[in-house]
Amino acid sequence: NTHGGDMTPRKLAEAAVRVGRRAGFRVKVLDERGIAKLKMGGILGVARGSSEKPRFMVMEYFKGKKSEKPVVLVGKGVTFDTGGLNLKPTGSIETMKCDMAGGAAVLATLSALPALDCRVEVHGFLAMTENMPGGNAQKPGDVVRTMSGKTVEIINTDAEGRLVLCD
Repeated sequence: NTHGGDMTPRKLAEAAVRVGRRAGFRVKVLDERGIAKLKMGGILGVARGSSEKPRFMVMEYFKGKKSEKPVVLVGKGVTFDTGGLNLKPTGSIETMKCDMAGGAAVLATLSALPALDCRVEVHGFLAMTENMPGGNAQKPGDVVRTMSGKTVEIINTDAEGRLVLCD
């Protein structure tokens, strides 16, 4: 529930690296260039309006048997969501610091696994960005290409969750 000025995508990624080191799970953070290399147009489109650059994080906990399928957790980490150019009204925007709750839950779950001595392989994926208006923000009518190669026409810039998670 930290406000958006204190919990940016970069700061969340840095915190996750610290938690991973302390708890003993692997953390890999991709910056904007790494995200672009994977052709993750959904998250890149949402991030366009913000001066804060997006991050994509892969966390891995390897304590399971090789014969068992891993558990995969995916979390949306929109550290602040104004709605983009489709601005949220007063009364709705104040709680948008909570739009990263899914991502925070994935990070918290991985951080608890070593202390609980869980014998399972877990992979956590976090897409972290802000959804802000700005000169480069995506606009209704824009088309983005997702990691799968599918295209999405932006109708409302406040539908960022689906774009962030689809990659």
